[in-house]
Amino acid sequence: MAETGQKFPEVQGGGSLIVAWQVKGKKVLVVGGGEVAAGRILHCLNADAAVTVISPRARLNSEVAYRVAHNQVTHIDRNFLPSDLDDDAISMVLVAVDDPAASTTIWKLCKERRIPANIADVPPECDFYFGSVHRDGPLQVMVSTNGKGPRLASMIRKFIAKQLPSNAGQAIETVGQLRVRLREMAPRPEEGPKRMAWMSKVSEAYPWDEICGLSEEDIGNLLRFYPSGKVPSLDELKAMRASPAGKDVFDGSFGFSVGA
Repeated sequence: MAETGQKFPEVQGGGSLIVAWQVKGKKVLVVGGGEVAAGRILHCLNADAAVTVISPRARLNSEVAYRVAHNQVTHIDRNFLPSDLDDDAISMVLVAVDDPAASTTIWKLCKERRIPANIADVPPECDFYFGSVHRDGPLQVMVSTNGKGPRLASMIRKFIAKQLPSNAGQAIETVGQLRVRLREMAPRPEEGPKRMAWMSKVSEAYPWDEICGLSEEDIGNLLRFYPSGKVPSLDELKAMRASPAGKDVFDGSFGFSVGA
């Protein structure tokens, strides 16, 4: 194939594919009840997964015991059995026990059944890793070292979190509301590229603090500019607040004006 003269990103092998795995309502099996298991369980509950914990009650730490007592997870009070993997509804298995031989056995059983598994502290026996996560409402930022330096990942995550605006999560919530209403207003598939381009303009047009402060009325007024593909300035948008019904004159071609 002839060279086009275009420059493309260099391939950097050795990484992992970082994705947001949607496990809402799906069954996740956690083997173990200690500190590491507690962290895994919290991650899964935050993602609205249906978590089943297999561990003798005497080995549950206080956090996992709390989850069990408050019916946040399903608890099986015994050690793991191979038959626990016979449930076709299991989406993933997380192993966090202080028994390397048992962990490897469970991993091999998962491989036989093609169930994605994570074996704590054993990177070669992991289909996926848990990174260090910063959470602010809908905002999630994950730092992964591909299992090579979990503590360092935590330090880097904390550094990144300090650089983010304190209200980033709320700004994303507001943008999310705008996207939902825009899709309701322009639902046709062929509108997709235009919706995406307009949303990009909106996201880049206003500072974080101002996006956080947009009200339902502001979002409604902002959507009136979508047909023209334009985005009003903040001053224009604020001037439209509480405009008397029927008094606005707006055709999308130049902005808006308010009648006397």
